[in-house]
Amino acid sequence: MNLYSEFKKKLIRNYLTGSITAVAGVGAVFIFTTLTNAAREPKLAGILIISVLCMVIVESYFFNRQLKVIREFLSEESPSLKMTEKAYFYALDFPQKTVTRILGPHFLGITIPGAGLTALSIKYSLISAELIPYDYVVLACIGALLVAGMHALIEFFLTGKAVQPVIRHIQQLAAMQFGVHLTLARPVHLSIKRKIQISIVFIGTLPLILFALATQVRLDEISKILEEVPGMAGTAEFNKFADVSSSLTSSYWSWAVYVLLIGIIFAIIGALLLYRDMQQPMFELKTAMNEVKNGNSQTRLVNVYPDEFSVLFNGFNHMSDAIVKRDYENRLMLESFFSTFAATLDARDPYTAGHSLRVAELSVVIGKKAGLSQQQIFNLRKSALLHDIGKIGIPDGVLLKEGSLTEDEFTLIKRHTVIGADILSQVQPPEAMRALIPGVKYHHERYDGKGYPEGLTGNSIPLFGRIIAVADAFDAMTSDRPYKKGMTAEKALSIIEGGRGTQWDPYFADLFIQQMKLQRSS
Repeated sequence: MNLYSEFKKKLIRNYLTGSITAVAGVGAVFIFTTLTNAAREPKLAGILIISVLCMVIVESYFFNRQLKVIREFLSEESPSLKMTEKAYFYALDFPQKTVTRILGPHFLGITIPGAGLTALSIKYSLISAELIPYDYVVLACIGALLVAGMHALIEFFLTGKAVQPVIRHIQQLAAMQFGVHLTLARPVHLSIKRKIQISIVFIGTLPLILFALATQVRLDEISKILEEVPGMAGTAEFNKFADVSSSLTSSYWSWAVYVLLIGIIFAIIGALLLYRDMQQPMFELKTAMNEVKNGNSQTRLVNVYPDEFSVLFNGFNHMSDAIVKRDYENRLMLESFFSTFAATLDARDPYTAGHSLRVAELSVVIGKKAGLSQQQIFNLRKSALLHDIGKIGIPDGVLLKEGSLTEDEFTLIKRHTVIGADILSQVQPPEAMRALIPGVKYHHERYDGKGYPEGLTGNSIPLFGRIIAVADAFDAMTSDRPYKKGMTAEKALSIIEGGRGTQWDPYFADLFIQQMKLQRSS
């Protein structure tokens, strides 16, 4: 229920923001700066208080009623799929429901009692008809509708932002519990075109209509004042009239600038809300596209939008799923290719059949024990499968010789590491094999610097080279040859333990020994 409490708090905060901006900031200022005589009528303040109380009571009822579906869903420990789907579509509609609440219970809750009590007060002479005539009540109702429209526009955008965490929660719950990715039943729930059209109408016309209404009221009051000026019978009276006219003109323009300023401020606020409403999904799309560009093809967007951005988000997610599927298929194909290629190399010597595959499996054991990333494990396996690819360039007479090798023959055999690296470096694009080459080229380096092809020492030997060296040596020692039988695993492990720090990296040698002993004891 913490999510519900936070959501409700945001809605209340948004409501107060919209009310203060639209009602107090524009509505009340509009009334008391336009109806100059209204400030002298204390009964109007009482009617306004009663009207606001009526509005609060009516709107509180509808506010809690609108929250019922979301409240029940978030309070349910194990909601059904049907309940989850209902809450999802209801949450998408919530900003529009907010608009209907503002233009319905909110507007009517304050207008009906306000207009009714004011009209009755005028009828029974509790309020002077000269100060507040009946036509002012009608104009006030029209003004209240426009102010409510402004309030609704502000809350629509604020509510759209506030409800997004709820929509995300519903989607995550549906995915985890039911394996369902909730999306819109139709491509567009509320079009951007419609939002822009309605927003521009309010932003552009509402201040002008308010200004026109206020001007009408202001001119009526000016006319009443002018009627009190006596006839221009002489120069003194004419000067007095001129002074009054100048004062009224100055007062009018001061007021007009103030009302126009309010209209400009509202237009700026509306434009900013509309821009922010469109900016966020564009930013999310841009960020997700950069993620894919940087290699994270599993990036998915949480679709919380009911407009055309929903289509874009769904399209992006379908694209992301397709890329993941393609990468998986390509990975399987590469695995199959490397395994087949390694088996083909091993087939040259029937006594070493399966050597490359076994070295790859043992290398992966060490890599996982060392905590390598999934991508590193993937590359390590491929590198180990191809670690002897350079032997394709060694003559059979040397490669398959059963007796001891001469010094020249051994020098030729040692070239298989460099030949293998040269073969892989010809593959295009170059980055496809870049991560595999170090393991192929340096798996015969020794930790003490007495290996080949470059005599590297310690940690200057590439990571894959140090790991594959341990796995390659173990499989070579335990495999049968025509001229000798393979030794036992215990003896091979003992040799590796004795060569840790000289022939092999002590860290990877220890990890391998520990894992092999653990497997044999279990």
